[in-house]
Amino acid sequence: MKKIFSMALLAMMCGVGQVAKAQLPKLDDTPITAKFGGYVVGDYSYYTNEDVNKTAGFNLRYARVYVNGTVAKDFKYRLQAEMAGAPGVDKGPRVIDAYTEWVKYPWLNVRFGQMKRVFTFENPYNPWTVGFGSNAQVISKLAGMNDRCGEHASGGRDLGLVFQGDVLPFGQDEHRLLHYQVGVYNGQGINHKDANSSKDLIGGLWFSPFKELQIGAFGWAGEYTGNNMTVDRNRMAYGVKYEADWTVRAEYITSKGKSVSNTNLGDEADGWYAAVGAPVGDQLKIYGKWDVYRNEKTSETQKSIYGLSLNYWLDKNLLFQAGYNYIDDCGVDYSQLQMQVYVRF
Repeated sequence: MKKIFSMALLAMMCGVGQVAKAQLPKLDDTPITAKFGGYVVGDYSYYTNEDVNKTAGFNLRYARVYVNGTVAKDFKYRLQAEMAGAPGVDKGPRVIDAYTEWVKYPWLNVRFGQMKRVFTFENPYNPWTVGFGSNAQVISKLAGMNDRCGEHASGGRDLGLVFQGDVLPFGQDEHRLLHYQVGVYNGQGINHKDANSSKDLIGGLWFSPFKELQIGAFGWAGEYTGNNMTVDRNRMAYGVKYEADWTVRAEYITSKGKSVSNTNLGDEADGWYAAVGAPVGDQLKIYGKWDVYRNEKTSETQKSIYGLSLNYWLDKNLLFQAGYNYIDDCGVDYSQLQMQVYVRF
């Protein structure tokens, strides 16, 4: 009897195993791809203002390594680490990008992880493509780089979930007429857990009458918690960019919300910039900019920078940059000379 029962039980288990095996989905065995790389940016600065020049000199701005690739055919991933620190950050390795993205359809991509905030045109730019020695002041202060609210330096990044896509093919080249993006983020910057029960909502929508031109608007509603207090971070940005042989880029950002690191600051700030890049031959591009930031949305707190930058590409992986800035910082005038070298591998 026991033998008959054991045989029946074994047969039943084998049958269940066969059913379970038959119900398993057919898995994609597409090979995983990986591209390794990195870049180093070093600079030298000199200021005619002696107080500012005390902290100038030689500096290793970036030393980054990354891996990009695909997995399961419709998913991309990116991991990027900063090995030398960054301006305003203690030196030492840290993860800056770590995300995966589903990219099966052009009208819907889904990205999850630590990544750039989908706010403004310039924030997603790589240091190689900004054209100047640094981002515009308003991007640094109001897009989460060295943020006015007191957040630790995060390079315009945060942890969250983003939905974005391009819709409405248009024209002979069938470029997409509209781009949308909506992101939900912790609001605490990179490599930090959330510190409050709310989430930041950031979105953007832009219109492309032709492929090289985008006209857009962005919104940000959120909070930041630090130093045992929580402050609002509500912002709007409007901009235009044209990227081809010539570059034209301009944005205005307005912000409402206080700072956890400087409680004497008011709750409003704004700024704008306009930049133009003109090609001179195949290897040289000359940029000019007007860059304004107002820390309390008043003329008394206005810092203006008038800049000129020469970008010379000796090779696609080797860039030399020379810049001059005339700076009017709340009525204090001085100049900056800057040299940078970019090496990519």
